[in-house]
Amino acid sequence: MIDFLSKAREYMKSEKIDFLIVNSTNEFLVEYNDLAENARYLLTGFSGSTGDVLLGFDKLYLFVDGRYHIQADIETDSSIVSVVKLFGGQSVLSEMAKRIPQNVLVGVCSKKNSQKRIEEMEKHFKIKLLSSDGIETAPVNYGEITDVIEDYTGITSDEKISKIQKTLAVNESILFTNLEDVSYLYNKRDFSKPYSSKITAKAIVTKCSDILFIEDKIKDFDKYITSDVVYVDNSTITGYDYALLGKKARQIKENPITLMRTVKTDAEINHMKSAFENTDKTMYEIREYIEKNDNISEFDIDRKLEELFYKYGAKNLSFKSIVAHNKNSALAHYSKSSKDEIIKNGSLVLIDCGAYYDGGLATDITRVFVKGEPDELQKRVYTIVLKAFLNAFNYSVKSGTTGFEIDEKVRELFSENKIEGFEFNHGLGHGLGINVHEAPPNLSCSEIAKTEIKENMCFTIEPGLYNSEYFGVRLENSCYLQNGKINSFTNMCYEKKLIDYNLLIGQEKTWLTAFEVR
Repeated sequence: MIDFLSKAREYMKSEKIDFLIVNSTNEFLVEYNDLAENARYLLTGFSGSTGDVLLGFDKLYLFVDGRYHIQADIETDSSIVSVVKLFGGQSVLSEMAKRIPQNVLVGVCSKKNSQKRIEEMEKHFKIKLLSSDGIETAPVNYGEITDVIEDYTGITSDEKISKIQKTLAVNESILFTNLEDVSYLYNKRDFSKPYSSKITAKAIVTKCSDILFIEDKIKDFDKYITSDVVYVDNSTITGYDYALLGKKARQIKENPITLMRTVKTDAEINHMKSAFENTDKTMYEIREYIEKNDNISEFDIDRKLEELFYKYGAKNLSFKSIVAHNKNSALAHYSKSSKDEIIKNGSLVLIDCGAYYDGGLATDITRVFVKGEPDELQKRVYTIVLKAFLNAFNYSVKSGTTGFEIDEKVRELFSENKIEGFEFNHGLGHGLGINVHEAPPNLSCSEIAKTEIKENMCFTIEPGLYNSEYFGVRLENSCYLQNGKINSFTNMCYEKKLIDYNLLIGQEKTWLTAFEVR
């Protein structure tokens, strides 16, 4: 087995740095990349989608948010890895800075960090940009590209490109390096890689032309840039690519593709409705499978779930499904699906899953089931989480309403209905599109959530309560805003036997009638 830790520290010595930041992303800043491309995983064994490492010669810090507090403790060796648990509002860079002495040098891989993040790092500590993090990962898989028909997109690639070109002068161009942006712009998808529909490519749009760079051409994209000014999105371009552009680079005020792809066309909304009809069919069948079968494990449910997704037309899963029994359900992003975790009478099972269909937009849903009859604590927690969902879903959305406001409403409700030992330790929701997580919109207590939720934006509402000694409950519907009202894509039922109606007020009971309960 490769000793990644020793090799990383040898690399630090050769680069004359005191600390090294190691990321979970690959060179395209992909969140859900293969673990073989994830240097942070190879270094620590932690498999969560996000979380960075600060490596010193005698310390290794792993920084994780509330979704991964328990998982990080389970997956890492505490004699080697010090897990730093971030809570709402805490900045990972600020927490890193507290552990870095003044005037020491921190190595940062410019290929795995955005230019914006690098600029933020420079405000906190002294950095040295590196072209590598010293950890040998698997090469990027470029996959297989397919086209998405206009019935699913509502707008052609040429029309999208033309909109962008109208904003440019003759000597100007825009470089797109974000994979969702490029996939959206060209109406192309790649279903060959797990948990993704994005193509691996970059693109340049000028006043009169455009170039799509795939596979080997990606490495030489800068040779095709002849414009005097190249607009880029600092939050999605790597520091490495930004440096290649030199003085030509200009930060764009608003990314035109972000504005287009986060506000869905009616065709995209209709495709999402169809996709969720199939996701609902999958969920109803997995519910029946759990109810009717004895001595099944998390692993059995996970395999059956995947089989059902493909039965109902899925091209790919949108992320690794979470099938979590009892205590495991308290891990917001648990993904082991163990053969040893057997579902018994009274077992609580949380399933968080989703898929891509022909149009390449992600579905995402979470439901909680119970084998047999629930106990009173299970009913209480389930009902309070359902209460939180109903209040968020029926929030009075006005012009300028943000996800921050809706998240705040839910946190107030949880505070008023406190269940000792159970915590809500993640954001209320996220945008949904080509990536299962996109922004805007965002529903959380973070600054990113202080943006308006606009008509035809798609997002999740997923309140949850978790206690590592007992279990966790999360109820997630994917939604969209239309005519000033939040609507649900999913029509999957809620569990009547898990609802304590005495904990719901009259208005909440009325709201619940809009959803199937059985």
